[in-house]
Amino acid sequence: MTASLPRQAAPPEEPSQQAEDRRHRIRRRALTLLIIVLLIGVPAGYLVISANQSRDSGKDKEAKYSATGLTEGWPSKVQRRLYQVPVPHPANKVAYYETNNWKTSRLYVQFQTTNAGLNAFLKELGIGQEQLKKDDIAIGDRDQDVTGWTFTGPGARQGPYWGFVHEQKNPQPTHDVVVNWGNPTYPMVYVVARTVP
Repeated sequence: MTASLPRQAAPPEEPSQQAEDRRHRIRRRALTLLIIVLLIGVPAGYLVISANQSRDSGKDKEAKYSATGLTEGWPSKVQRRLYQVPVPHPANKVAYYETNNWKTSRLYVQFQTTNAGLNAFLKELGIGQEQLKKDDIAIGDRDQDVTGWTFTGPGARQGPYWGFVHEQKNPQPTHDVVVNWGNPTYPMVYVVARTVP
């Protein structure tokens, strides 16, 4: 007789995977959609905001640098230092304009000050009032056209005018200065500082 082998038990039946219920499926899909929106929408929104800020900044710079003629206000400290134009205190009716090209950079400045302010300005340039020459319009026609300054002829501001040219070796700026003493208490000063980069 042959020995019989014990019977192996049938493997237990695996619990049947129940179909995903509707509520769980909706929750899982909503979570997936939220993740997709966050991964795509947030960076896209950031890019749109950044582009708008960049465009607005560009418009502001374009307006600033496309301006022609004098702009009311003080030139920046950097401009005053670079072009060596020490606008004195007190000063009013201050306006400026800067032009740059590959050959020459210019800063146009006008201001009204007291006689003491004028003396301080001239002293900073290293000259005195005795060096001013009567009826010397040191600022040329080209620079007058750029700024709209008129010193002679119809529409000219009332003089008397005194002027000088303060020449310096490059890279130091050269200054063309005209002083209008039409108001003897508060002279008006016009300066063109030019430098070769």
